[in-house]
Amino acid sequence: MKRFAIFAACLVAAVGIVYAQEEEIGAPDPSRIGPVVGQQELAEVSVERFEFEGTWYSTMSRDQGFTVSRLFRGGPADRQPIAGEEGMDIPDEHVLGVRVDFLRRGYHHFTVRPIRPIPIEGVTKTVSVWVAGRNANHELRLLARDMRGRTHEISMGNLNFQGWRRLTAAIPPQSMDGRSGVIQRNHRNTMRSGIEIVGFRIHTDPLESYGSYYIYFDDLRAVTDLFAIGRDPDDMVDGW
Repeated sequence: MKRFAIFAACLVAAVGIVYAQEEEIGAPDPSRIGPVVGQQELAEVSVERFEFEGTWYSTMSRDQGFTVSRLFRGGPADRQPIAGEEGMDIPDEHVLGVRVDFLRRGYHHFTVRPIRPIPIEGVTKTVSVWVAGRNANHELRLLARDMRGRTHEISMGNLNFQGWRRLTAAIPPQSMDGRSGVIQRNHRNTMRSGIEIVGFRIHTDPLESYGSYYIYFDDLRAVTDLFAIGRDPDDMVDGW
């Protein structure tokens, strides 16, 4: 009887460990990012579809290599439309391709930026993008600018996979006093909130930073809390 009780306890503990591991794998839950409040209005929004030539560019230090970027037809087959956009005739036929030609090995990085920063309304919880990383051990980081003008590098994961994969990053919440973290709200300025996407930065593995490297981007999205930007029709408007 005692052996059975010990076996049952071990089995329950093992199930708990497996469940915890499953919770850690996959995209973060947007509703659990930042202070957990009862009033949230989460919505998935499109940030960039990469449909217009010349709106994104790539850069790299000249002593490390050269980059070139352009649009191509294609995209991930597993991509699903945003809720509410099913059946809508929205152009979405291209992806952004970037080629890097390394001059030498080393701990390099190159950036991929829009011509102008792309604002996201509300309080952004997560940002996702489809990437074809060509199975290289490089790291993709999101560049996000907060309300105070500070640019944050947020890791989206390694690019060591074949084909297309959707990478998601959780935006670190601001502290309760609003002085640290990614500042997206200010109770003294209710007319403005959110972050701006200023691009991506890819940090390369020195063992794989040689020859030519190719990477492709598509379907940049965000999950954002729009509750804070809602306003009662009879409320007063600040900023006068």
